[in-house]
Parts: sequence; C-alpha cells; structure tokens
Amino acid sequence: MKTRIYILISIVFVTLNTPFVLAVEESDVDHIEILLPLAEKHCFSCHHDTKRSGGLSIKSFFMGINDFEKRIVRGGKIWTHIIQTVQSGEMPPAGEPYMTQEDRDAFIYSVNSILLKSLSANDPGRVVIRRLSHTEYEYTILNLVGVNFDAKSRFPSDGSGGAGFDNFPNTLFVTPLKMERYYDAAEEIMDLAYADPEIWKSIVSKPYKNSLWNRITNWFGNLFFAEKHIGKHVIAAEEVIVPFTSNAFRRFLKSEEKQTYLTLFKEVYEGTDGNDRFNVAIKETLKAVLISPNFLYRYEEEQPVDHAYALSNFESASRLSFFLWSTFPDKELFEVAYRGNLQDPVVIRKQVKRMLKDKKSKRFSESFATQWFGVNRFREDITADPERYPEMTASLREAMYNELVEYFHYVLTERKNFLDLIDSEYTFLNEELANHYGIANVQGSEFRKVALHNNPRGGILGMGSVLTATSLPIRTSPVLRGKWVLEEILGTPAPPPPPDAGELPEEAAADKNASIRDLLTFHRSKPACINCHQKMDPIGFGLENFDAVGRWRDSYGLDPIVAWDTLPSGEVFNGPTELKKILVGKKELFARTLSEKAFTYAIGRNVEFKDELYIQGLIKNLIENDFNTEEFIIALATSYPFRYKVNDGAEKFKILAKN
Repeated sequence: MKTRIYILISIVFVTLNTPFVLAVEESDVDHIEILLPLAEKHCFSCHHDTKRSGGLSIKSFFMGINDFEKRIVRGGKIWTHIIQTVQSGEMPPAGEPYMTQEDRDAFIYSVNSILLKSLSANDPGRVVIRRLSHTEYEYTILNLVGVNFDAKSRFPSDGSGGAGFDNFPNTLFVTPLKMERYYDAAEEIMDLAYADPEIWKSIVSKPYKNSLWNRITNWFGNLFFAEKHIGKHVIAAEEVIVPFTSNAFRRFLKSEEKQTYLTLFKEVYEGTDGNDRFNVAIKETLKAVLISPNFLYRYEEEQPVDHAYALSNFESASRLSFFLWSTFPDKELFEVAYRGNLQDPVVIRKQVKRMLKDKKSKRFSESFATQWFGVNRFREDITADPERYPEMTASLREAMYNELVEYFHYVLTERKNFLDLIDSEYTFLNEELANHYGIANVQGSEFRKVALHNNPRGGILGMGSVLTATSLPIRTSPVLRGKWVLEEILGTPAPPPPPDAGELPEEAAADKNASIRDLLTFHRSKPACINCHQKMDPIGFGLENFDAVGRWRDSYGLDPIVAWDTLPSGEVFNGPTELKKILVGKKELFARTLSEKAFTYAIGRNVEFKDELYIQGLIKNLIENDFNTEEFIIALATSYPFRYKVNDGAEKFKILAKN
C-alpha cells in the first residue's frame, strides 16, 4: 500500500453525537483504489442490494463504472455513520474477516478525505424554481387581495416526497388540471373582491369616474395627439395595477410587463360598456396577474456566472417573508430591499426580530411545527377508531391541533427556548381539551397557558395530537412512538425492519386490556427483530401511560403499566417525566434535528453532506445560546445557503460568462 503523508484536522461532527477526524491530504492519492478492496473484503457480504443488513447497501455506492466519490459525498451522512462503526470496532462484526488496524486506518482515512473535499468550497446548493404551496397561495392572496381562499380544498393535492414540508420544490409542479384550477381561482377571487366594497376600496383606493369632462379630454387627446396621448383612465389604472402587480411579483415591474398589463386594461376598458367599465377592466387585468408564472412561482433570476452569487435584495426579502410569514414582503421589507440593505447581516437581524413579533409569524409556527411533528392533517385524518374512541370528535381534534400550534408559537416568540418543546411545566388548553386530559379549572373555548404541577404533559410528548398520530386506530404503539422520537427529536432513526420481521398478533393486541409490553417483548425476542426494537421500544414503553387518544392511564385493565426501561445508551427511566429529562440532556442530537428541519423548510431543499459546516454552525448557535429561538432564526437567515445561490444550468452560464 502506498505511503501516505497527511495532516489530521480535528473537526467535531455531532452526527450520532460522536466526534471523528477528517484527513487533509498532501499528496495525490486515489482514495477509491484504497477503499474499494477494503469494502469488498469487509462490507459487501452483508451490505449489498439483496442483503441490506441494517437497511444499508454499501456495494451500491460502487456499482457502475465511475462517480464513486460523488456517490459517497451524496451519502455523506451514511458514510459518517459507517466510519463511526468501523472506528469503534462494531464493524465488521464477529464472524466476518478480521480488519487489521492498518486496514481500519486506511478505510477511515480514505472516506474522510473524500468527504473533506466536499466541504472545502462555499456551495449554497441548488434550489430550483418553486410554485407557491397551497398554504403560501392562501396567505399571499389574503395579504394581496384581502380574500380568504381555501386553496387546500380547491386545488388538487400536491405529491408526496417533499422532505416532510409542503414548500419543497420537487413536489410543487403544475399539472394541466392545477393550471385550470388557477384560472378558476383567479376568477373567483377577483369576483369576490369586486363584490365586496370594502375589499375593492383597498385595491382601488381612488375610484375613477368617467365624467363628461374626462370623456371630452380623452376624445380631444386621441384626436390631436393620437398614440402619444395617455388617457386619464389609463393613468388612474396605472396607480392600481403597478403596485398590485409589484407586490404579486415580489419585485419592481419591468417596463415591458407594465406595458403589457396597461394594454390589457385598455383593451378591456374600450370593449366594455357602462359606467363601471373602469372597475371591470381593473378586475380583468388583475385576474391576469394572478395566473402569471411570476405570481405563481417563486422565481430567483440567474446570473451569467459559473460560481455562487448573492441573491438580489428583493429575492432575499422574498426568502425571508415566505420563510417566516408564508407570504410576500410587507411595505417595510420592500423598502429595505429597495435601499439595498438586505445584504447586511445587521439589517437582516433587525428584520427577523421585527418579523417574529408580527402576528403573521404564527403562520410559520403552524406550518413548520405541524409538518415537522407529523400532525398537519390531524384535523382531517381520523386515526382513532370512532367506535373504540367516540370522544374523538372534530372539535377535540381541532383543540389538540391548536394546542401544538399555540404551544410552539409561545416557545418561539415568548419563552424563546426550543428545549421547551421536549419538556416544560406548562401547556396551552381550552376547556374541552383540559377535560380530556383530566386537568381541572380550565373554562371556556379560548386557549390559554396552563401551568402543570407534577403533571407529565409538558412538551410535545404529552400532547394529544402527537400521541394519537403515533398510535394505531385501536391501540397504542410503542414502536411507532419510539420510532417517532428517534426520527423527529433525536434524528437517529432505527434501520428498517427485515422482510421476515413479522407483526404483532393483532387479535391479541386489539384487546383493550392487552399488555403491549408483553406482546412486544415476545416479538422482539426474534433475532431478526431485536436490533430495531431495542432502540424504539424502550422509548415507546416510557409513553405507555398515555392511551391511543392521549389520555392518562395507569393500567391495562387490572394489570399495572410498567413504564420503566433502559435506553441503548444506558440511561434508566420510569415514565414520561424521567424519559423527557433524559431527552432534554441529548442536546446535540436535538440541535442537529432542529437545524436540519429548519434548514430544509427555510431554503427548500434536502440537507446534503456538503452542508455539514453550515449545519454545524446552526448547532453551535443553539448550544452556545441555550437554544434561543430568535438567535437561531437569525443565524439561519444570515447563513450562506440562505443568502446565496448557484445557477440551475451552470454549463449554460459558463459559456455566457466568457462572451
């Protein structure tokens, strides 16, 4: 094997809460030449496409004839985990060919060198043009026109695979049916605005009257000045159309765009009879604005360069406003963008603080939190069996949903500590939900902050929406709840079950007095099941005192519930209160999960390994600032990937840049 000279640079990664070292090479080494024979000898026999031990095929990274390094970089988080298991001696397991220390060092060195190269250059990542999500469309129409429009019920549902969030570009495509619905929506929205005098006055603040004097001056101007004459009705229309369209397009209008809409106005105006033809022409023109791709898509203009570049000020304003408000920028944010100040982190900090104080920031709380925690469709999707749980009415589901939204928004804007999401001594309740939880002295339908004294409900793990969403229709599921905590709180998902894992005997599990612990203990005794279940089940058992609709219980019939267990990391707990204390202590894992979720939501793309240094910056911000919500949002909004972009078609712009 070749002699390798390299410098070790300690870079602490908290993936799986374990540090590792990256190597910076000083000589030209073919890392695949080193890595491939080691992987063939020690990994492929268990990790290939037909035998994916732990749900992983290492051999797939080396299929084909080239781009092996790029594949490893794309799977950087997976390879980070592989390094840790090799470094700790967990892999290769007993019974497989022994890996000498020299081979182990060579394996780790080669992978680390490949991964380090991907982190050496500033790359904000590629964000493709995206259509407004249904939520963004609703709020944008509300702020732009003043009409409440239920896009979710009128438009076809968006596809899945959106990294858990509905603003993910890869799912926001336009079908012929959806485009047809956009036409119908524009018609309905502007007709509703036109029919409401108060809304219409907010759009057309200065009504134009086609008085006798105006008709005479327009006739005179057309007769003697022909095309150079601009009628008073056109001047009045411009005062409405230009600001409306600028808001709709989230930028200044180009001169040709302005002329296009004014021409449309004139054509409709001249082809309409009656005293109200000005308003009719305005209405029809604004309908055209609402079906323009410039309105329906969040477009960021590409520059004729082949490297990363800063977003324009108006594009930065849009990223901020859709991130925190799910709508276009307000007047102040537009003015800041117009002055060219949104490249300054100090100005961004000021705007983020202002925007979080605005009531529109509750849209972020609802959209981000309900999608992160998997309850965004909780009100519509009836998960609990109505015969077994008739108390799960529509109003109770609504209350459970609102509890999460109110709680998250309070954490974000008042408490300002994300750790309260895991554990606290308060929640938000109305009378109906308080009665469901067995909490006294809460009256009325309004939600309010309620102090919890020696009560295990504080934090999202005690909320009915999460507990019901992670249960089966007729019973609790420690597996689902444990899996949910691993994925959504700790960011350490268990491997997928093997094909021969089998299932619990549902007839026995369906009995309301059945001990789920006993059934699962038997199930996970199978060799094929134990690896997954020893990670998920203990967490789920810790939440078994909550039934399938989030009520507290102490027993399965006559058998008391045993809610104590031991986590794989060795901590022993008894019940949800002690479990949450342990989870709060896993700060670095939670910080990574939160950082990756917020990054994905804010920027609109998956986190890749090349983003690791940016994610590390967000994690560091959380740890050093005691999980301060405001400081974290500011750090994300001022991060390089949030403020910069690269072109979609880099090759095309390389040619343009040379000319």
